[in-house]
Amino acid sequence: MSEEVEVMDKELPPPEIQNLIQHAMDQEFTKANDIFQDVMTIKLNDLLDQEEVRVADQMFNGVEDDDIENDDDEDQLELELETEGEFESDEEVDEEDDEDSYEDEELEN
Repeated sequence: MSEEVEVMDKELPPPEIQNLIQHAMDQEFTKANDIFQDVMTIKLNDLLDQEEVRVADQMFNGVEDDDIENDDDEDQLELELETEGEFESDEEVDEEDDEDSYEDEELEN
């Protein structure tokens, strides 16, 4: 009985997501795809509306948006981090390219 309480305490996904999952489980992929497209359209429209408000605030109200830009920069820095193994493999490829270009130059002369 305590397990039932734990399950009920968790937040359920919205009904359209539940329907999407149910259609996928029933192998009604066309219906699931239609629901997925509707959900994604709504989410994209919401994001576009938010961006429109942000840009309008900057243009007409002089609102500075430094906080959001700094967050984006931090996210970008995290994405650009590479491991040592990736650098080594990149260097090996660069060295091979240099050797190939040197051989090509010798053939041309």
